[in-house]
Amino acid sequence: MLKCVIFDLDGVLVSTDELHYRAWKAIAAKLGVPFDRSDNMRQRGVSRMESLEVVLEKSSHTFTEQEKQALAQEKNERYRSMLSGLGPDAVLEGVCDTLAMLERRGIVLAVGSSSRNAPEILERTKLADRMDVVVSGLDITHSKPHPEVFCKAGQRAGVLPRECLVVEDAATGVQAGKAAGMKVLAVGAAKDNAQADFRFADLSEAQSSWNGIFAAFEDSCPEPGAG
Repeated sequence: MLKCVIFDLDGVLVSTDELHYRAWKAIAAKLGVPFDRSDNMRQRGVSRMESLEVVLEKSSHTFTEQEKQALAQEKNERYRSMLSGLGPDAVLEGVCDTLAMLERRGIVLAVGSSSRNAPEILERTKLADRMDVVVSGLDITHSKPHPEVFCKAGQRAGVLPRECLVVEDAATGVQAGKAAGMKVLAVGAAKDNAQADFRFADLSEAQSSWNGIFAAFEDSCPEPGAG
């Protein structure tokens, strides 16, 4: 039985991807290295320091750990300054209807994000009060594709992995969800990911398919006394 849905944040519930792109592009420009949308795609679902490595790999300079930390901090400051204008209009299409439907069914709503800014983003977009569990980059040691963020979300929700559905838009997130022993609904950039159990362009497109998703969880439950 499906008891908990764990959402990634950026690209699933809200759209802050453009802000990340602009902040990283500014860092790349400062270093005099090229940075485009394909580079930005490789940063999806991973930690800030891993995202920084995507930028630095095009530089001939060898950076000290102190220099890397300073660049990551500068990127975050640029990003956070842009977050000041974020509001409920950043919530993606289909999200509010999906949350309302899951609330009516008594499903635990959770966020599992590698972003350390996730709590602030949820507050600014008025989604914080709708979430029962939030696990962010502040709570984890390993970033996706490690399953830690989803495992912690499931544990805090008090449910088993087989009772959880992860909603992700990044390949690393799909990997993390499957590694956690959970089913995965892929959207956005991950909508064609073969590892995912369900695939849609976005949560709006998934609206008419939730009965089937719930049924898939019922079908996968072991018979009483089995095993």
